[in-house]
Amino acid sequence: MQDVISSNEERMKKTVANLKEGFAAIRTGRASASLFDRIRVDYYGEKSPMNQVANISVPEARLIVIQPWDKNLIGEIEKAIRTSELSLNPSNDGKVIRISIPPLTEERRKELVKLAKNQAEQSRVAIRNIRRDGNEEMKKLLKDSKITEDDETKGAAELQKLTDSYINQVNHVLEEKEKEIMEV
Repeated sequence: MQDVISSNEERMKKTVANLKEGFAAIRTGRASASLFDRIRVDYYGEKSPMNQVANISVPEARLIVIQPWDKNLIGEIEKAIRTSELSLNPSNDGKVIRISIPPLTEERRKELVKLAKNQAEQSRVAIRNIRRDGNEEMKKLLKDSKITEDDETKGAAELQKLTDSYINQVNHVLEEKEKEIMEV
């Protein structure tokens, strides 16, 4: 029974971690190097994460500077940024790429909050599905006479507590992201 609970808790932790990772890619009004975590650059025929081919720095609140380690990559990096869903307009001087982060409009902020809420809801559904899988595993153990009915009842209650805890974490992460998006 404890194996079932601990494996399901591990899956719930991963769900929350994936949500945080997904939120890092949602642009706010501030410059952040984490915006580029999901962007891949064509590096001699291989798709590589941007942070593995360039130094990404944030010298000012609304400016990002990307300095490729290989100057020949500047065009590929610029192309990868332009084709990403970030809607950013990079400019380069042959050595570095500068990206000015424009302030978000109220309408765009609301769209981003809606996107964040959608991702959070998907995470809550995933956590509930994990609980359901755990309950089914315990019912199977009960059917196979590997645990007692009392153990199954306790396990289900423990899984419910875990589910509530992780859904609260998702809600907290969403609240933080909403504040970050809506601040001017």
